[in-house]
Amino acid sequence: MALKLPSANFAQLPIGGKLFVLLVLIGVLTAGYYLALHMGLQESIAAAGATHTSLEAELKQAHDLQKEYLRLREEVSAREALDKQNLRILPVTAEIPAFLEDLNRLAELSGLRMQDVTPNSETKEQFYTRVPVALSFRGRYHELAKFFYNVSRLERAINMENIMVRVDQRENDGAVQLAVNVRATTFRRNQ
Repeated sequence: MALKLPSANFAQLPIGGKLFVLLVLIGVLTAGYYLALHMGLQESIAAAGATHTSLEAELKQAHDLQKEYLRLREEVSAREALDKQNLRILPVTAEIPAFLEDLNRLAELSGLRMQDVTPNSETKEQFYTRVPVALSFRGRYHELAKFFYNVSRLERAINMENIMVRVDQRENDGAVQLAVNVRATTFRRNQ
């Protein structure tokens, strides 16, 4: 038996019919809500979650890159400081005036009297160039020892080679004056 709906009015429907129409209407509204709003929101939430995950991964990668950058910047700073220190020990240019000024200053501080300074020609090696200077000075033994000690404390690499010491004269107080000839060799980097 088919249910025949009167065409006149909803109010005249029996209660069972009204409940059926109400349930159908609620079902249609629920389906419409679910399809129109809820599914769209769910897709938006899923897309936002994927975007969030992607952004978190990018943020982690950015933090890792920042740590690597800071580590590399520290390493570069340390290497620059080491290179600056190495340039003091083994400069790029011969810097003969500064080298001779250092030797003369140390000789005077030690009490030696510089008599002759003769720069010699440079000798190129594989990684460096030798810059020799012949020196002649006079003084007492302890002054000579003090001079060599002070030269050893300079930052620049200096070799004291071919040291020839001879007695120059004896003084009235019994002290012995020594005449010293030495080749002071410093070095510079090859370019």
